Amino acid sequence: MDCALNFKPGQIVSLECGNACLHSEVIQVVEARQICWVRPLMLVGLVSGKGLSHQWPEEYTLSDLRDGADLLWPLSLFRAALDTEVISLLTELQSLDSDQKDSTIASRQLRDFVDRVWAAFPSAFN
Repeated sequence: MDCALNFKPGQIVSLECGNACLHSEVIQVVEARQICWVRPLMLVGLVSGKGLSHQWPEEYTLSDLRDGADLLWPLSLFRAALDTEVISLLTELQSLDSDQKDSTIASRQLRDFVDRVWAAFPSAFN
């Protein structure tokens, strides 16, 4: 993972782990502790076994995490999100109707993603 200390509040950052990618908004960077306070926006998960790329395949799930918990995580886990990868996803996120939004499911998906990140990058949290 790239360590980018030049993140600014309001910037969208991404964290990939396994077959999912978390896109979040930077709230604050604490450079002295090398951590980033982020507000999760959405979790994109692949439905098929295809690999992750900056251009998402047609088969993915999109979870709205905007009403969920914030995270304080190591800067080294994040990378700056590319406009080309998030603009269409943000548009789709805005168009989700209330039937497609389930905060309980979204909260569980975020918790599962957090568990996978902890397992995949244990040294980042020491």
